[in-house]
Amino acid sequence: MARMKFLCDAERCIECNGCVTACKQENEVPWGVNRRRVVTLNDGVPGEKSISVACMHCSDAPCMAVCPVDCFYRTDEGVVLHDKDMCIGCGYCFYACPFGAPQFPQAGAFGMRGKMDKCTFCAGGPEKDNSKEEFAKYGSNRLAQGKLPACAEMCATKALLAGDGDVVADIFRNRALKRGNGAEVWGWSTAYGKPDNPPQQPPKGGK
Repeated sequence: MARMKFLCDAERCIECNGCVTACKQENEVPWGVNRRRVVTLNDGVPGEKSISVACMHCSDAPCMAVCPVDCFYRTDEGVVLHDKDMCIGCGYCFYACPFGAPQFPQAGAFGMRGKMDKCTFCAGGPEKDNSKEEFAKYGSNRLAQGKLPACAEMCATKALLAGDGDVVADIFRNRALKRGNGAEVWGWSTAYGKPDNPPQQPPKGGK
């Protein structure tokens, strides 16, 4: 059984936010909730990178571990979903998630979080597949239709990859090798870069 995963290629992401718009459009995400967002690293600095972030559907999801009512569950494809009818809006999942995936509605009085919402990998929820009830609570169930998540399909540069984790890893591995990094794909120089203009040493005897 395939395990569904996301991967964002920072070398290709152009921060167009097409994935964010596609997610909101496809799932009719309520105002104030962003299931997906684009984050820029080292903004304004030469060599800045952007990545698209959402629920990563962890194999050992911390949100599942801390939920006091066990509203989270994992599908056979490895997608982490939740049951909104069980959610009590405590916010524990929000604090546990390293990606900030769990979102809460902004409407209502201060401290009233409401039901948690997050990326579903376009896999719907516990209701019947592609039913009105499922769409109203969780959005589109594209996986049941044999499609990939809307965010990945709409990515103009194919920076955002989604699907079988093994296939996604192979695609990214081939890209990295073709970029000329060779054996240094995961090396020190790749992680931290090499200075374009190394500092010049003053001549001996000079000031």
